[in-house]
Amino acid sequence: MKSFRYMAPLVVGAMISVAGCSSSEDSEEKAALANMGAQQMYERAKENMESGNFSAAANTLSALDSRYPFGPLSHQVQLDLIYSYYKAGKIDETVATIDRFIRLNPNHSDIDYAFYMRGLVNMEADNNLFQELMSIDRADRDPAKSRQAFDDFRRLIQQYPDSKYAADARKRMVYIKNRLARYEIAIARFYMRREAYVAAANRGRYVIEHYPDSDQVQHALEIMVSSYEQLGLNELRDNAMKTLKLNYPDSEYIG
Repeated sequence: MKSFRYMAPLVVGAMISVAGCSSSEDSEEKAALANMGAQQMYERAKENMESGNFSAAANTLSALDSRYPFGPLSHQVQLDLIYSYYKAGKIDETVATIDRFIRLNPNHSDIDYAFYMRGLVNMEADNNLFQELMSIDRADRDPAKSRQAFDDFRRLIQQYPDSKYAADARKRMVYIKNRLARYEIAIARFYMRREAYVAAANRGRYVIEHYPDSDQVQHALEIMVSSYEQLGLNELRDNAMKTLKLNYPDSEYIG
């Protein structure tokens, strides 16, 4: 699903050397597709999908969809195109195809799959392959895609609670909540370093109010205790400390 933007020089050199061959192969493929009927094109795409060549499958399915937009295979072609784009790591194309399918086929029996895939694509778009490979936690990066994924999964569950994708969507929403809560805590700690204690406390309180079942609640309470202490807001500090003691008695913030 993810695209790998970094390439070692030797790999780049190798790609340059085969660019001409790749272009020639593309031209041959286009010429071959031009002489195929709808069923033949679909069989070619299925073969590519089964062999794991999702980029080629997507190209064939896209050509098929353009040439026969209202054929008997059109709905299945669009669904397979969604999956092929997703597996090929083409995020924008995947989302555009999903949105078109939802708009044109609101009552289709597989509409829940389209919503599920939209959430999955947006969720994975928030990931960063380089950071994962290097074990770098960048919780402070913009979580806009995760928020969108959360909304996608929530819409799926609300509109299609009996969908076979609903259970997995719920699990993913839990993960996303933790991701969003980690973002708020990362920003709160940034404010703490800047001695912007009001802003830090507000971020901590936001986590308590919006993500009370996340794995960041202890950190949120500790930030609130520390911030209120710095601000001289003793009553608020004591209330936060009471909640911290009750739920996380092993916290190092408890004296």
